[in-house]
Amino acid sequence: MDIIAILKEDYQRFPENQTYSIYAEDVYFQDAVFKFRGLKLYQWMIKFIQTFFLNLKMDLHSIQRLEDTIKTEWTLSWNSPLPWKPRISITGWSELKLNSDDLIISHIDYWNCSQLDVIKQHFFSQA
Repeated sequence: MDIIAILKEDYQRFPENQTYSIYAEDVYFQDAVFKFRGLKLYQWMIKFIQTFFLNLKMDLHSIQRLEDTIKTEWTLSWNSPLPWKPRISITGWSELKLNSDDLIISHIDYWNCSQLDVIKQHFFSQA
């Protein structure tokens, strides 16, 4: 199975049963909250998300590969564990860089909103 097909399946079941074998051991990850290197930390981050975010849903809008780069566009949504369980949503895109073995060596997420916008969603309805 090619890496695009694997990623499509991973997005569909995110954060459950992710295919970590498509990542290099020293994978670099960055988003608006986290910035680190290493597959073990990447796995820890996914486990953190899986543990604390409720009703998590990852919608993949597009995925395309151009040489050693894969770009995905997505929406991540969940219910916050606050007592009123607000629904939080982030749209954005990811740029994944591949090495010569087609392993992901860099995964950088870009959000279409600020961290403040995400915090505001916890307290103000987005309807």
